[in-house]
Amino acid sequence: MAIRNIREIGEEVLTKVCKEVKEMTPRTRELIEDMLDTMYEANGVGLAAPQVGILKRIVVIDVTGEDPYVLINPRIVEMSGEQTGAEGCLSVPGKSGTVTRPNYVKAVALDADMKPFELEGTELLARAICHELDHLDGHLYVEKVEGELQNVNYDEIEEE
Repeated sequence: MAIRNIREIGEEVLTKVCKEVKEMTPRTRELIEDMLDTMYEANGVGLAAPQVGILKRIVVIDVTGEDPYVLINPRIVEMSGEQTGAEGCLSVPGKSGTVTRPNYVKAVALDADMKPFELEGTELLARAICHELDHLDGHLYVEKVEGELQNVNYDEIEEE
């Protein structure tokens, strides 16, 4: 498929509320494939449609590098616990910040075949679900950062 341009903080599309997906079309299927390709190319663990300039309620997440989740029209229906840790975003390159999120999350969504399913996650998966669903309502993690954003140099991390 294709690698799409990732929109960055300051671009208006990242502040808008996304529209529900009513049916699976060839264009929507292509968008999902492109989102997965784009997420993997950027070494991300999640990507929401507005991050590639499309105002649809679609999220892709893969925290293991093995089995990606496609969530269409996702909603969080349960959460508990608390975790505080570093968080970054492909739309806020070179930065990270400390964010507190639930440690357990249950979401309901439709899969790529428009069939309903539940996704439960803890720790990184719970964080990714919350982070990506925030994008669908026009919010970035920087709104929740405790303290200052930190500069991150990924080249230095990979060399260690």
